[in-house]
Formats: sequence, structure tokens, C-alpha cells
Amino acid sequence: MLRLACAAFKNEKRRMPSLLEQPLKFFVVFFAVVEPISLLPVFSSLTQGATSEYRHRMALKATIVAAVILALFALGGAPFLALMGISLGAFRIFGGVLLFLLALEMVFARESGSRTSRDEQAESHRRADISVVPLAFPFITGPGALATVLLWFGPLHLLQEPLQFLFLFVAAMIVLAIALLIMWLAEPLMRIIGVTGVNVAGRLFGVVLGALAVQFVVDGFRSAFLHGN
Repeated sequence: MLRLACAAFKNEKRRMPSLLEQPLKFFVVFFAVVEPISLLPVFSSLTQGATSEYRHRMALKATIVAAVILALFALGGAPFLALMGISLGAFRIFGGVLLFLLALEMVFARESGSRTSRDEQAESHRRADISVVPLAFPFITGPGALATVLLWFGPLHLLQEPLQFLFLFVAAMIVLAIALLIMWLAEPLMRIIGVTGVNVAGRLFGVVLGALAVQFVVDGFRSAFLHGN
């Protein structure tokens, strides 16, 4: 009996690293895509002259809305793709290309069309409530973030792999919590880091994201053409 218990404990110890490996990778990718540090100049600009209470309220509401959007995509993204007849391999290829374009924008410090357009930015300055548009969408949960969620959550089945699903979702929520903290501390952080620091961090994340995006495309081609999925 003791031997069986020891064997089960050893198997569980081997299983835990494999369970945590994918969430850690997802955390790195999702953090690079959302790029919470890039919210610093955006949030500071949109809330310039506003009270501390208003900034905290907008940041919290934006984070909650973003979490709801991500949860909906995590739960319903894969069934929607199946309904539309889109294979996960095909979506991996498209998602990889989209993330690669986002990575290029980050590396070369260009204005990201995958996050928001000029019209959306102009509209945001006229809004009293900036939490949903443009903060929650498209700055936090833009096309790149939603594609990342579909790429990672799509192959999972909630009932068959509940722990893996939970760990991935917790990783996403940690990124959102970091984004919330950064927005709450936007003013002092901007004084410390400055625009140059934000741009340097964005370029570093862009390099990492570009390599991961290429891997998504490779995996997508392998899945679509070798396995027929």
C-alpha cells in the first residue's frame, strides 16, 4: 500500500511540471501580446487631468470587461471555429501571422493597427467612459490577444482537461491584474520609466513574440498538412 502511495506521489510530481509548462509559455506569449507596459502612455493620455478616483474606476472596469471577453473566447472560441468549419491548424497559421505582424509593429515602434485605428483613438478622447472602448477593447483584448486565447484554449476540452484550462485562465488573469496595477500606477511609473523606457520594453517583447509567432505558423502547417486537422 505504501509503495502504491509513493508511486502515485512520484507520478503526480512528474505530472505537475507538464501541467505548468503550457501555462508558463502562455503567460509569456499573452503578456507580450497585451503588453501592459504599453498601456502607460495611453492611459496617462486618456485620463490626463482626471481625478484619482476616476482613473481607478476606469482601470478596474476595463479590466473586468476584458476578463469577461477573454472568458467568452476561451469557452466559446473553439466551438465557434468548428461551427464555421475552420480547423485549428488553419487558425494557428492565421494567428501566427497576426502575432508576427504585431511583433513587427512592436520592434519597429510603429503605431499598431492591430490594436486600434486613428478613428477609434479620436473617439476615445471624446468619451466620458473610456473603460470599454478603447481600454478593454481593443487596447487590452485586441485581435492579437483574442487570437492568442483561441490558439491556446482551442485544443483544450474543459471537461477532459479542467486543470490545464484553469491554469491557462489563471495565467491570463495574472496578466490582466498586472495591467490593472500598471494603470493604477500610471503617473508615477511614467515619471520613472518615461516614453523611452516603454519603447525599449516594447521592442524586447516584440522580438520574443516574433519568434513565438513563427513557431505558431510552423505548428499550424504541421497540423494542417501532416495530420489533416
